[in-house]
Amino acid sequence: MPEKLAVVSGGATGIGAAVAEGLAEDGYDVIVVGRRAEPLARTAERIGERLGRPGSVEAVPADLTDPAQLGRVTEAVGGRAVDVVVNNAGGYLSGDPSTLDGVAAQWRANLDSNVLTAVLLTEALRPALRRPGGRVVLLSSIAAQRGGGGPYSAAKAALHGWAYDLAQELGPEQITVNVVSPGYVAGTEFFGDRMTPEGHQRRVDATLVGRAGEPADIAAAVRYLASPAAGYVTGQVLGVNGGSVLGR
Repeated sequence: MPEKLAVVSGGATGIGAAVAEGLAEDGYDVIVVGRRAEPLARTAERIGERLGRPGSVEAVPADLTDPAQLGRVTEAVGGRAVDVVVNNAGGYLSGDPSTLDGVAAQWRANLDSNVLTAVLLTEALRPALRRPGGRVVLLSSIAAQRGGGGPYSAAKAALHGWAYDLAQELGPEQITVNVVSPGYVAGTEFFGDRMTPEGHQRRVDATLVGRAGEPADIAAAVRYLASPAAGYVTGQVLGVNGGSVLGR
């Protein structure tokens, strides 16, 4: 059997690092992509050493909003088939909404960070996706389904519509496309210094299971969608949110 290869964006920390580690545990070689070279390299080295597979996780620094930098990823892939693409890059980007220029800048920044990164990475790797059997996974957010994040909510919701189109395009080639939509996940850099103890507890109380999510919870969902067991699952949004938003 050929070696399995996964590409994970936003792979330096948090959910992306957990996804990369989980896929490496499942036997994939993994390319982690992100803007910050040092934490990316540390994560790649840590995972390889922990699993006793040095070099199995490769760090590729690149800003995925810049089309000119996508060549770094395709060069790292080389001539290999890509089994899984996990589009995890993104986040909430604040701005100054007091002027129309500020509103436009914040919306463009959020759309670039959360949507354009996924579109450009997927399109760059589309010719290399394994046929049959490739997987594309997009990381959305509970905010796409219930609002609350302004331009971030809108950007994540845009991924859902694009995933439906992409699933229809790639389905005949036996490539699946799905979305994982996390709820509140502690232990990430998403909130920066904005999270308070009260905010944490409020989010925990909104779940049905009485706890915050962990990066490993989201990684487990991605690992399922990447697996042969999910070969009949495509065009779906999988909520992983402790029941804080019910399926719809």
